[in-house]
Amino acid sequence: MNVDDTVNNYYEQILQRNAGEPEFHQAVAEVLQSLKVVLKKDAHYAEDGLIERMCEPERQIIFRVPWIDDHGDVQVNRGFRVQFNSVLGPYKGGLRFHASVNLGIIKFLGFEQIFKNSLTGLPIGGGKGGSDFDPKGKSDHEIMRFCQSFMTELHRHIGKDTDVPAGDIGVGGREIGYLFGQYRRMNNRHESGVLTGKGLNWGGSLVRTEATGYGTVYLTQEMLKAEGERLDGARVIVSGSGNVAIYAMEKAQELGATVVAFSDSSGYISCNDGVDIALLKDVKEKRRERVAQYAKEIDGATFHEGGNIWEVEADVALPCATQNELDGESARILADNGCRYVAEGANMPCQPEAIEVFRKRKIRFAPGKAANAGGVATSALEMQQNSSRDSWSFEYTDRRLRDIMRRIFVTTAHTAEEYDLPGDYVTGANIAGFKKVADAMLAQGVI
Repeated sequence: MNVDDTVNNYYEQILQRNAGEPEFHQAVAEVLQSLKVVLKKDAHYAEDGLIERMCEPERQIIFRVPWIDDHGDVQVNRGFRVQFNSVLGPYKGGLRFHASVNLGIIKFLGFEQIFKNSLTGLPIGGGKGGSDFDPKGKSDHEIMRFCQSFMTELHRHIGKDTDVPAGDIGVGGREIGYLFGQYRRMNNRHESGVLTGKGLNWGGSLVRTEATGYGTVYLTQEMLKAEGERLDGARVIVSGSGNVAIYAMEKAQELGATVVAFSDSSGYISCNDGVDIALLKDVKEKRRERVAQYAKEIDGATFHEGGNIWEVEADVALPCATQNELDGESARILADNGCRYVAEGANMPCQPEAIEVFRKRKIRFAPGKAANAGGVATSALEMQQNSSRDSWSFEYTDRRLRDIMRRIFVTTAHTAEEYDLPGDYVTGANIAGFKKVADAMLAQGVI
């Protein structure tokens, strides 16, 4: 078998069957590239249409979401749920509410979720969903009416043993509350395990809010340890200022690092002495203002309108904003400025050209399917608590999260070494996630 030809044929099929979905193409291309070494060693993974089946969602649901705004006008958005692969467990993945959402983005996120969830070691499959609705600038009543309309359709496709959504960009505790309330109303039962990211007094889990950001830092810490270094004393830049970014900053500083820059879509803040996390939470989470306001309220912070955060000198970079935010040129700037470690807190924030720069410049790089798996891992822990009618302490749940992230890193690193690619965490994560799913698919037959 000519592996290069086989993989190229797979990819050409993906392009033809999924036209106009560049993010999905990019996600598939990265995994297929990693699988070349697997197929050379284990040719049986190319049999029974396994890879073709893995790249095709089990189910794609698209639906209309009509709602009435505060002026009494009817608005119409589009809703999505892509149930990609359930071979390891019920579909698990967040809902994203953002104007940029389309089917291709949901498919890319769902495809990534398959392998991310596999790496956690927990029994959860891969899925993703969302809408092109943007909560920004909407009143609470408008968001409630939208969420109720969205769940009126979605409720028939989800369940604690079928598909368990959570939050993502644009979907926080407020939105999860409205969604859960409508699910409960439509189904006439309190099925706590159908959504994760819930409020603490109605089935939520401690650490879930912090989990993605904390998990990214825990894995970054393991990556530094593997090189004989420590996060304590490191200078860190974190793109974004949403949930993932805020809690990545919080944990990095708890572990002795100094966060010297963070951002939003309007520009970035430089802060050589670190971030006042309490103030940032107040500005972003309570008042929902831009990062420029943070700089107005504290000494030692400077707002750079429209600037490039990757120009700030740092030892560690954590892209935590959105997909494809870090390009090849920015990667070269990071390398030139002495950055030695990059871990993805967001989903696929680094473009392929950037990842190639990291490889060439010997920068250790942890891909999102490993580095940001803490959120979905803690969602699975929330599902466990819901099933047992239990509630765990913050310390116990955080310890479980740290153990899971440590295990993900060890699995990723050992898999890379097994295929003679030490330190290649992209290939290690892709192969480790793939093989667990592939073995289960082969065991369960052609379905």
